[in-house]
Amino acid sequence: MKGLLRKSGTLAVAVAAAAASWLAFFPPELLKVGDGYAAKIVCSNVFLAGREPEAVLAEDVQAPGHPLLKFVGVAVDRDQQTVTARIFGFAAPVRAVHRPGFGCTVTAGATMQALAAPAIGNTAGGAGALPSPDINWPEGSKADIEPAFQSLVDDPELAGPGMRAVAVIRDGRLVAEAYGSGFDRDTPLLGWSMTKSVTAALVGLRVADGRMDPEKANLIPEWSGDDRARIKLADLLAMQSGLAFNEDYGDVTDVTRMLFLEGDMAGFAASKRLEAAPGARFSYSTGTTNLLSRLWMGTFDGPAAALAYPRQALFDPLGMTSAVMETDASGTFVGSSYMYATAQDWARFAQFLLDDGRWKGRALLPDGFVEFMRAPTAASGGDYGSAQVWLMENGIRAGTGNFPSDTFWMLGHDGQAIMLVPSLRLAVVRLGLTPSRTGYDVQKLNGKIIEALD
Repeated sequence: MKGLLRKSGTLAVAVAAAAASWLAFFPPELLKVGDGYAAKIVCSNVFLAGREPEAVLAEDVQAPGHPLLKFVGVAVDRDQQTVTARIFGFAAPVRAVHRPGFGCTVTAGATMQALAAPAIGNTAGGAGALPSPDINWPEGSKADIEPAFQSLVDDPELAGPGMRAVAVIRDGRLVAEAYGSGFDRDTPLLGWSMTKSVTAALVGLRVADGRMDPEKANLIPEWSGDDRARIKLADLLAMQSGLAFNEDYGDVTDVTRMLFLEGDMAGFAASKRLEAAPGARFSYSTGTTNLLSRLWMGTFDGPAAALAYPRQALFDPLGMTSAVMETDASGTFVGSSYMYATAQDWARFAQFLLDDGRWKGRALLPDGFVEFMRAPTAASGGDYGSAQVWLMENGIRAGTGNFPSDTFWMLGHDGQAIMLVPSLRLAVVRLGLTPSRTGYDVQKLNGKIIEALD
């Protein structure tokens, strides 16, 4: 019996060693995606938002995420400005590196040294002087509080679980703001897919520069000679390109592989086959927006000018000193998902759209471009606009209930939302960590704020 037990114990040890060896050298992609996600989120929140890594890991990565994420640990090197994540303490290591002005990028091996080098063209990005608390928003950060609106954003049920920031803009003034515990008006927050609308604005700026045309086809060299050459810029803007792309976040899919494993996200999206005729079918795709980033950046003579453009052409004119749009390992902005900014800076961008792409009387976007952005598309059944904005949120469409017909939304993962109503000169910014399973409905907050206008 003792010999049998010894043999069983030896076998168990051998099996455990074999399993550990397999995980170390051939980790499943699900584990690599999880480590990539953890490294990226912790890196950005530590080096952009100034938060503590263990708190970010627990609150932002593990609590709302896949059960396997409970087994992920992170190591932060503040001198090299890197974060390395490993599941089970050793398996599937993935590193994210921070570069001033460009946030954090998931990378590995051969690309690591290139990304760790000082970035060109945007070193001041996100590092501007904080707006003065003694000057009213948008020039400064001082709010012009109206009690009717402030009482609504202070209501925990309306603000919702996991709320980190709420800001209400009315007639060009910041009339209410609220912040969750541990966050304030100076904390940059991730917009997730709200970043898509910023990318649409960058495309609009290049249209105004005469460098892009929504009706242009033959967009990508690798598409020449097949039916993908018929895809127009307008089809990409409206999410009706016809390209296959799996947007399910529950496993290793196109979107999770792209965001947390791929060094060239736009190249990954461009490689997808055509599964519907361009313009015929709406299909929400994060890969599509990263293609838009590659296209607008390609209108410059070199990467330095393209990398500097968001700050020079958009963020600086609007006073968005905290805004940082992050790149992938190839140097292309992840215009689908990765922009950090304070709630007040997200509100500045919202005000810019409310003013039809004008700032302090100066037209930055082409006349009518914001109207084009929110024009409903037939392919989406009216749910989506023509350029990276939503016309419906949580079952409520613009023009129903007390939501005016010109209402539109910027929406992002885990409860990021900006409602814009040009006719009411109103925008409501709501940021947080609120997974859909909580059942939170931001439209209750938005509806109450519209009611308060009376």
